[in-house]
Parts: sequence; C-alpha cells; structure tokens
Amino acid sequence: MKQEPIKLVDNFERAFPYLRLSITDICNFRCEYCLPDGYQGSKPKFLTLPEIQRLVTAFAELGVWKIRLTGGEPSVRKDFSEIIKMISHTPGVETTAFTTNGYRLKDQAQHWFDAGVRNLNVSMDSLNQKTFHKITGHDRLPDILQGIEKTLKIGYDSVKVNVVLLRGVNENALPDYLDYIRDRPVTVRFIELMQTGDNLAYFTKRHLSAEVIETQLLARGWVRNIRINGAGPAVNFTHPDYQGAIGLIAPYAKDFCLGCNRLRVTATGDLRLCLFGDMGVPLRDLLQSDDQKQALQKRITVQLQYKKSSHFLAEGETGLIPNLSATGG
Repeated sequence: MKQEPIKLVDNFERAFPYLRLSITDICNFRCEYCLPDGYQGSKPKFLTLPEIQRLVTAFAELGVWKIRLTGGEPSVRKDFSEIIKMISHTPGVETTAFTTNGYRLKDQAQHWFDAGVRNLNVSMDSLNQKTFHKITGHDRLPDILQGIEKTLKIGYDSVKVNVVLLRGVNENALPDYLDYIRDRPVTVRFIELMQTGDNLAYFTKRHLSAEVIETQLLARGWVRNIRINGAGPAVNFTHPDYQGAIGLIAPYAKDFCLGCNRLRVTATGDLRLCLFGDMGVPLRDLLQSDDQKQALQKRITVQLQYKKSSHFLAEGETGLIPNLSATGG
C-alpha cells in the first residue's frame, strides 16, 4: 500500500503518521497505578462506528498510516471487531494495532487477526502470579500468557508486552522477562510510571527511572537500536542470544518529545495534541456527515500548530488527564 504524503507537520517540523484512538475509557481491571478502585465513570456515549469511520478517513487522507486502538480496555466494546475491520480496510491505513489487558486474547486472537489486526500490545506488569494479582486486582495471568502464545502461533507481525515499572513491586523483574523472551519474538517494554491528576502519592512512592533497567541491559551485553520511522516512543535493545527485544519508555528523559510522531483522540471525540496536554479540541461535531470532512481536516491541521515542543511532566504538570485510561495512555 502506498503511503500518503504526511500533511500533519507541527511548528517544530515533527510529522505525525500515527494516531492513538481511544474507543472507550472503561476498563475491567483495577490496576493500582491507574484505576485502583475500578472504573468510576458515568459511561458517556463513545464514538460510534460511523463517527470513527469519518475520523479515520480524514486522518488517513492527511497522511496518517498507523492507527492504534486504546482505552480503557478497547475490547470491552461489543463492536470491537467491526471497528478493527473498518479501520484496516480504510484506504491509506497500513497498520492497525491495539493495546489490551489481554483478558479476551486467548479466545479472540484469531478473530481479531482475521479482522485485520497485525500489531498487538499486551499489558502484563509481572510474570509472577501473586504480583500480577496485586497490581491488577485479577488472577488472569495464565490466560493472558496463553493468549500471547496463541498470537505467536497465528503469526501477528508484532507482539509487545507493556510493563509499568514500579519501585518495590516489579523493579527486579528483568531476569524473568529475559527468560521469557529468550525463545519468543516478543518485545517487552518497561514504561516509567507517569504522574497523572489523581496519583501523586502513588507516583511519589513508586516512580523509578528506566535507567535502572538500561544499566542492567548494557551490563548483560544488550545493544541499543536505531529508532525506525513510525515507531512509538520506546528505545529498543537487542541481544544476539535472544529472539525477543527489550524496550524502554522514559517520558522524564531529556529530549523525550523530540521524536513525537503521534496524536490522540479520546473516546468522545476530542483531539489531544499531547497525552499530558492542557486542552482538548472537540472534533465530534464534524463527524456527523461525510460532507464535513474538509472542515474536520482543517480543524485538525490548524490545531496542530498549537502543539508544544514538550510536555511538562518534570514540573508536575499533568494537564487534563486524571488517569491513564481517560485518554488511552
């Protein structure tokens, strides 16, 4: 498939071929760093299938070729497979991906693959069943592991495991994950805990720099790789003795935002120029009919010029985001 020229370029000459689209903020897990009390929202009316179609078409014509569905947990939507199929068949979209807690993966991996997904991120913060339960509030680690094995047999192009790095909880888990990826083509990504609007006390207690993992990797002979076009924010490491790879996402690192290549849209249709931005731009009013497409594209391109050079997490500014499920991480 031929990529459209990227028409989404900000004032810092960053191009944006990648859209992270939340389709729900509902999640059925109770991860202690995100929704420790479970989902407490009012279940607003999320974007409908026709609205999503118009949104994705508009972005694709502006040069976006990678769409990642997020949540909450995106697979809680009953029309999830229909959304995948629609996006994967949209002209200009080359990569359809999604991020999941994996609770339906064992049963639905083949169905989602057939619908068009080829790239998958699975949140799995520990390979120890007791620790996994402590973090997520669920005993589903065996099912998630079986689901990942199924995706590997099916032949997904990319399977990644997301691990939120937590001081005093899973900071010593690297050896377990290295054993896991020795003979599996899986990338394990350690993600620094990020401060949000409602987790300051938890953040202060549990935040740990990704440099802790990097130091261990370099000491074990792992090599840092060059970032490829369209990739997410991870710095990746490989080792000749391992089929898998390790990635580090360190939003507090210097110059983290220089390579930003993604925009976000919330489950109710607000454009977010940054995960931790202080403003949302409503798009939903321009998703009601096909003849609004030019106006929609104009609003997107105009607003992009207001994108800042960086987030301000280091200064404790978390913007509009109350928790990670609200905007799709």
